[in-house]
Order: sequence, then structure tokens, then C-alpha cells
Amino acid sequence: MQIVPHIPVLYAQVLETFSDIKDGIIIDCTMGYGGHSSMILEANPNIKLIAIDQDQSAIDFSTSRLKPYENRVEIKKGRFSSVIKDILKEYDKKDIKGILADIGVSSLQLDQKDRGFSFNSENLDMRMDRDAPLSAATVVNEYSSSDLERILLEYGELRNYKKMASFIVQNRPFSSAKELSEAIKHLMPKGKKIHPSTLLMQAIRIEVNDELGELNSLLDTIQEIRFPNAKIAIISFHSLEDRIVKSRFSKWKQSCICPKDAMRCVCSRDYSQGRVLTKKPITAEDSELKENPRSRSAKLRIFETDLPHER
Repeated sequence: MQIVPHIPVLYAQVLETFSDIKDGIIIDCTMGYGGHSSMILEANPNIKLIAIDQDQSAIDFSTSRLKPYENRVEIKKGRFSSVIKDILKEYDKKDIKGILADIGVSSLQLDQKDRGFSFNSENLDMRMDRDAPLSAATVVNEYSSSDLERILLEYGELRNYKKMASFIVQNRPFSSAKELSEAIKHLMPKGKKIHPSTLLMQAIRIEVNDELGELNSLLDTIQEIRFPNAKIAIISFHSLEDRIVKSRFSKWKQSCICPKDAMRCVCSRDYSQGRVLTKKPITAEDSELKENPRSRSAKLRIFETDLPHER
């Protein structure tokens, strides 16, 4: 019997987002261990779901988990930003009615110590795709001090990024996430509810998997394709991702793209791709927080495209 590893974050809100989709295709850009995918397939009996993931272990698990829906599900391996373009070679964009992306590392990846995501892991890996060339060991043990400063500041938003980068360079090599976490603990921010090394590990993981680059590429692809009538739901877990999504959704809703300092509008004012359905991000309710503490950082933003004609 297959053991389901965890309940996906904001599952009720995701189901509500797609509840009015009666047919067509929903793309789950970050299938993981099939939590959202299985619930969407169960709740929307007449849709087809295309699920994407770059982690082979997640694909193996979800292939079995989603077997009851095998006639309505298609699983593809790869980075979602590029796989979506491949999907459009097989299907008409008018058939795509929903796109879901749950950005970040899955609970099972965090719990598998051999993956190197955990503070207690005995290695330094953090690759979502185990075939990818860049690992956390390379970042920690080979990056220059200036490159480490960059990722600690940009991705970890750590105030003492220079001191931390210098400490890592002076004390490396590190052979495990546990060793690094313990060694640098005295430099990490204190007094927060999260583990002291959370922001450090987050910064390294984002660099290893190019998570912000992938998110931007996905949004670029959606903007380029211009799906006529679809709901775009994106779950993020930290401020950098959420700011990117918020900014892009705001841009998509604008009809006029003339410069702010323009004397008058010279565009056709038909550049709006739709409307933002979430003025503020949707977050987990108290009941979910008690059930799954990792949902405390999850933020869901939703955009609905409405493109009745092509320019």
C-alpha cells in the first residue's frame, strides 16, 4: 500500500479556484507527490490534467498515486518553464483552462535527509533534479566570496551576508548541510519562529535550482502564449517569489502600456490579459496551520485571463 507523504498546502483554496472548470486541461506545473493533482482530478471529473516535475522520485511516486486517473492524466519530466511550450505543440492553447504552480521544495524532499534539503542532512545536495550539474556542495565549497554574498543578500535577505560569506570561505569545505548549519548558527538571526539556518538554506536552494529564474520564465511563457480563458494560480513561500508574482499580475491587468510620463495614450488600450482575483494573497486558515505548520508561509495569488480576440 502506498503511503501518501503529506497533504498539499492550501488544498481547499486551490480546489475552489478551479471548481468552475468543467472541461479542458489543467496544468500542474509542480506535481511533486501528486497532492494537488489527485485532488483536482477527483473534484473535476471531466478535465484532463497534465502534470510536470523535474524530480524522478516524485514522478515515480505520483505515477502510482495517480493511476486511478490514468485515462485523464499525463505526466511530463522537466522544468515547467520549458515543458509548457512543448505541451502547446500537442494541444490548442484554448483548451488550457487552468495553470497551477506550487513554487518551492516539497515536504517529502525536506524529509528525505539524503536529498540535502534538511538542516540535519548528512550531505550537501538540494537538487530537485538529481541529474542537474549544480549542487549545494558546489555553491558552498567553490563559489567566490562575492558570489556567496550575492545569493545570501538577494535570496536569503540576510543583513550580515558579508560576514557569513567570509565565514563560509574561511572554514570550508563543508561536507553536509548539518555541518554547515551547526558551524554558522552563531551568525544566523535569532528570535524568529523558524530554524536559525532557514534563510541560509533557502538562499543556497534557490541558487541551486534557479527557482526565481524558473518562476520568471514560467510567467514569461504565460505572457507570451496569451491563454484566452484560463485561471493562473501560483503558490509562493517567501517574499521574493510573492513580489515577482504580484508585480507580474499587476502588469498583466493593465490595458495601457504607454510610459508613465507620456503626454497621451498612443497604444490601443487592449493589452490587458485579464483580471487579478486576489487583491491580497490567500493564506492558510488556522485549521490548516495546526494540521500542517509548513503552510504558514504559503501565499496563493490568482489571475484570470480574458482574451476574447487576438491583436
